[in-house]
Amino acid sequence: MPYLIDGHNLIPKVGLRLDAPDDELQLVKFLQEFARLKRQQVEVYFDGAPIGQAGTRKLGTVRAHFIRLGQSADSAIRARLIRMEQDAKKWIVVSSDHEVQNAARAVGAQFMTSEEFVKFLREALTSAPKEPRGDKKLSPAEVDEWLKVFREKRR
Repeated sequence: MPYLIDGHNLIPKVGLRLDAPDDELQLVKFLQEFARLKRQQVEVYFDGAPIGQAGTRKLGTVRAHFIRLGQSADSAIRARLIRMEQDAKKWIVVSSDHEVQNAARAVGAQFMTSEEFVKFLREALTSAPKEPRGDKKLSPAEVDEWLKVFREKRR
C-alpha cells in the first residue's frame, strides 16, 4: 500500500533534528530507500516552506510536498485524502498527530503512528540484502552485447 507521510512529525522519530538545515532531504533519502526496497509509492508533506520554495517535487521515488509558510502539512494531507475519495482506502497515513489520524479514519484510510512506522522503516532498511558496489565485471559476451546495442543506436 502507498504511504502519505507527515514529514516534520516523522523527522525527530528517525533521529534527525528539526532544526538541521537539510532535515527534510535527509528524511527523503531514508524514504527513497524504503520505497525502493518495499516497492511502494511514498508521498511526504513538509510545512513551513519559504516563499519561492513551496511546491511539489519528485525526488527520486518520493513525491515531496513543501507546503508554504502559513499553511500546515496536516491540512494539505487532509485535502489530499478528500481528493482521493474512495482511493484513500488504499493508502496508509503516517503521523502521530491525532487530527491527521482522524482525517485518515474519516475517509477509510489506514494509519500508523510515526513511532510504528520508524520500526517498520528500520526493519526494512536493516534486512535489505547488501549489494556489492563497483566490483562486478562484465563478461566478454556482455561487453559484446552492449557494443551491439550502442552501434544499433548510432544507426
